[in-house]
Amino acid sequence: MKDFKNKRSTITYLGLIATALTMVSCSTSEDASPETEVSTSSTITEVVKSNYKSMVTVSTSGTSITLKSQGIPDHKTAYWGVGNSLYEAQVNGQTVTPGSLTTQNFVMTLTTNPSEASTKEATSLGPIGMALNGVAIYNDREGGNVAVDAGTLTTFDLGGGHSGPGGLYHYHFDGKYTSYDDAKLIGFLRDGFPIYGRKDKDGTYPSNLDSNGGHVAATADFPSGIYHYHSSKTSYLNSAFYVLKSGSYHGTKGTFTF
Repeated sequence: MKDFKNKRSTITYLGLIATALTMVSCSTSEDASPETEVSTSSTITEVVKSNYKSMVTVSTSGTSITLKSQGIPDHKTAYWGVGNSLYEAQVNGQTVTPGSLTTQNFVMTLTTNPSEASTKEATSLGPIGMALNGVAIYNDREGGNVAVDAGTLTTFDLGGGHSGPGGLYHYHFDGKYTSYDDAKLIGFLRDGFPIYGRKDKDGTYPSNLDSNGGHVAATADFPSGIYHYHSSKTSYLNSAFYVLKSGSYHGTKGTFTF
């Protein structure tokens, strides 16, 4: 793992250019009211439509957005298998789970106007969101609803993903191909709120995240402010990996079939 960590530590990315703005109605409090959590419902729709990649089909109906994808990454990974043009061997110390990734049939629905739920529901095993390339986002748990352990940690690629039963490739961690120590938009969770990399748009690490890894603040996509999640800034088990999402949903989750 030492060689892997050293290799990952060399990955650097340009930060987003900070924009000076005044946030009159935006609160950074964990207990922010629903009115300050998203500027307008149309903005959610616009951001989804303009940021999801071509391999994801986006449709809207009333106050719902439906995202459909085959759930396969558009980037290099060892899980494509030797001989595939996108095959990338694991770095020293890493291995792979049995079997290569396979095409899925993902359908995720989310609301265009997310708000804070009165009772927070814990995220569960399986897809809790969808990255911009259509890959499923998972929490920090594995089969048996136990935390990812040191052995399982060796099966992740540079994208922070691995392949599970049925060849279902998914992300547990941020990575080289989604967001790595930056403020990039990674995707949306099932409750309709976006998830970003470790940093805020000004290039700093947020210091006021709630117990579910989110806060209300401006982002490059929502300059008037919105509740959003961040991937963890804490190295997981002293590795090169950083958890995308743990804890509960801030809002009420929509459906995700696969």
